[in-house]
Amino acid sequence: MSDFSVDINCDAGESFGAYHLGNDEKLLDYVTSVNIACGFHAGDPSVMRKTVRLALEKNVAIGAHPGLPDLAGFGRREMAVSPEEVHDLVIYQVGALAAFAKAEGGILRHVKPHGALYNMAAVNGQLAEAIAEAVYKINPELILFGLAGSKLTEAAARAGLRCAGEVFADRTYQQDGTLTSRRLPEALIVQHEKAVQQALRMVKENKVTTLQGTEIAIKADTVCVHGDSPQAVEFAARLHTAMLNENIRLKAL
Repeated sequence: MSDFSVDINCDAGESFGAYHLGNDEKLLDYVTSVNIACGFHAGDPSVMRKTVRLALEKNVAIGAHPGLPDLAGFGRREMAVSPEEVHDLVIYQVGALAAFAKAEGGILRHVKPHGALYNMAAVNGQLAEAIAEAVYKINPELILFGLAGSKLTEAAARAGLRCAGEVFADRTYQQDGTLTSRRLPEALIVQHEKAVQQALRMVKENKVTTLQGTEIAIKADTVCVHGDSPQAVEFAARLHTAMLNENIRLKAL
């Protein structure tokens, strides 16, 4: 029996109205948890329901993926929001997804902020506290996903929530443990094999090499696969196979 186990999560349910994004049905074959968009940065009520149903069919743990109210920017643009606003928008979105999970006969297991909200809360303690407080108020049994070693995971622990340190296979890291901004040319790791090897090392050694070439410690409870990439399904399948070949158990948190 392997000493290593990890959750693989993906963002899904990001289509809305007449716009289709991602291949959720195939992607969910290779993950153990799914973060479902809640209508602010992507998704809509019908897509939320369908994605919850799909996750239940595939026995994938259901999570809410709240973001900033920015459909045009896919929730990846920073906004000047107060902690109070963040608290309320998280409750609004997570509450909606929890209702869909209940209506379909499932339960909400975790919460993972999306995009700019996620990155802002990783370094801004007040926003992190607002998110953690909102999640705790909804259900103290929920797991809060946050960037490993960030303000968000610290706030989750202080709030009494179970927190999961999240790592990214296909993103580069800075020396302070933050992700390289998507505005920079080397933010994404486009070579699948390189991304897979980074993920394996983070899980087995709890280490990652930064863009600057230094090595930092990192806690990998869950590995993210981005669902909006054109090669998302192919990459998820390769990562899934590589983990199993290394005798790493894949299971939801």
